[in-house]
Amino acid sequence: MRAARLIKMVLLLQSRPSMTAAALARELEVSERTVTRDAQALSEAGVPVYADRGRAGGYRLVGGYRTRLTGLARGEAEALFLSGVPGALREMGLEDAASAARLKVSAALMPSLRDAPRTAAQRFHLDAPGWFQDPEVPALLPVVADAVWDDRRIRARYRRGEAEATRELEPYGLVLKAGVWYLCARAVDAGAFRTYRVGRFVAVEASEGPDGRFERDEAFDLPGFWGEQAERFARSILRAEVVVRLSAAGVRGLPHAVDAVAARDALAAAEEADGEGWVTVTLRVESEEVAHTQLTALGPEAEVLSPATLRRRFAEDALRLGRLYRV
Repeated sequence: MRAARLIKMVLLLQSRPSMTAAALARELEVSERTVTRDAQALSEAGVPVYADRGRAGGYRLVGGYRTRLTGLARGEAEALFLSGVPGALREMGLEDAASAARLKVSAALMPSLRDAPRTAAQRFHLDAPGWFQDPEVPALLPVVADAVWDDRRIRARYRRGEAEATRELEPYGLVLKAGVWYLCARAVDAGAFRTYRVGRFVAVEASEGPDGRFERDEAFDLPGFWGEQAERFARSILRAEVVVRLSAAGVRGLPHAVDAVAARDALAAAEEADGEGWVTVTLRVESEEVAHTQLTALGPEAEVLSPATLRRRFAEDALRLGRLYRV
């Protein structure tokens, strides 16, 4: 991970009067070219890294510079301790490292801010998995996570339906969605970014040595890429359409009853309300069966107009409910 590498570089330069690019490259396990870029990034961020030119030159920190965290405000310090996700860190094999880092940060804070970890923990807790399901913890997640942090290519074998496929991947980032881990990676053979469910990996082997690393595309935006992929997937499974008439309460309840993307698209293209205040929408759904289950949640606030088969199912439901309650 680049941020961790930059911090390590500053700490190395703090501990020694000067270090050559070659020495830093060995310590950080990167190329000298990467060291040059990292030094420039630190300088642009306000860390006074100076390069001595010449045969005996190297990198050093100007004026006895030391990293300090005394400039943090209380809100910033508390937000820092909210950035950790304990369950996710544990699953990736980073719980001990995160705990040690939090202790070091706590020790470096001003005395008036030392209670920031406790006050943050008392006010926020993230429970990522969805209700009524056991979270998926893939056995190979720590191996994949190590490769992501270290920008190392991996050779992965994964289940694809009933078969298995092998790909060489450049692992860019991990996403935890409703308790399920996904890897966003660039397939080396195709040169395209794709998403893989980590639980479907059968075997993962990380490349060794300096040549095993890949040059990360700094323009890659993990949240943006995931958002696009998630919306594309949601649209791809919505293969059927139903026409529904909704009351005002039905309009408000639709996004909670069906797929959010489908609800947004349907309401954006809705016809004007009729004389009774009802709105007619065309809703994309996964299947008629799924639409029946979802729209049942809206009760009398939704009237299915088509297809006729789905409308008959709701009419039969209404008759059975009438007989059941004998109203």
